[in-house]
Amino acid sequence: MTALRFASSAALGVAVVGALSFSPWSPRATTGAVSARTSLTTEAHAAVPSFGAQQILSADTRQEIAVRYITNGESSRARYRVRERLLGRELDNDAVGETAEITGSIALDKNGAVVRAASGFDVKLAGLTSDERRRDNYVRSRILLTDSFPSTKLAVTGVRGLPSPLPAAGRVQFQLLGDLTLKGQTRPTTWNVVANVNGDRLTGTASTAFTFSDFQLTQPKVRVVLSVADTIRLEYDFAMRKQAP
Repeated sequence: MTALRFASSAALGVAVVGALSFSPWSPRATTGAVSARTSLTTEAHAAVPSFGAQQILSADTRQEIAVRYITNGESSRARYRVRERLLGRELDNDAVGETAEITGSIALDKNGAVVRAASGFDVKLAGLTSDERRRDNYVRSRILLTDSFPSTKLAVTGVRGLPSPLPAAGRVQFQLLGDLTLKGQTRPTTWNVVANVNGDRLTGTASTAFTFSDFQLTQPKVRVVLSVADTIRLEYDFAMRKQAP
């Protein structure tokens, strides 16, 4: 029931995913960036649990779950959008990066509350691509540091406005609350979700926004990029199926 248009982890988010824009990037990598990347560890990131169909749940958690939806990775997409102004162009445009490498689930108890131990999303960042390869390399190596932080995660903590029980069919709108972990930094986020219920299937979109500084991300300064907006938008197009009892 979770329409994360994560519109991950998120992501990711996310996402996940991160914070990125920018066009004809310079392919040069700086020594400082490489040193910073190799000096980081993944301890904080590894402490965040993974979510999805392969997640091992305790007996107590399984008993608590009344309904659980699992992502269908083939039909899900997570992306980032960042507004930019490029040298030699009169109009602003969105830099967009996207990935389909998403796993996750949403679980509810009999009262319609989120079962946190079984609710969250994981977005792999290595497959995040835009329309410019040099931009993608820059984003992975110098902004997201994907060698040290290969994914972004969203740990779902609650929902607002979600009907309980869900209708057998129809459109629902609600907000999903979750802790987004990106490059070792974890912050609370709120996602606006529009979902369509059709029997055992749940599809829709979710979106959220934050700034570069929220996750201590470096806002790019590249010669061919005149300006980069401070706001990063994450979107998640999702397709989920109800897990069999």
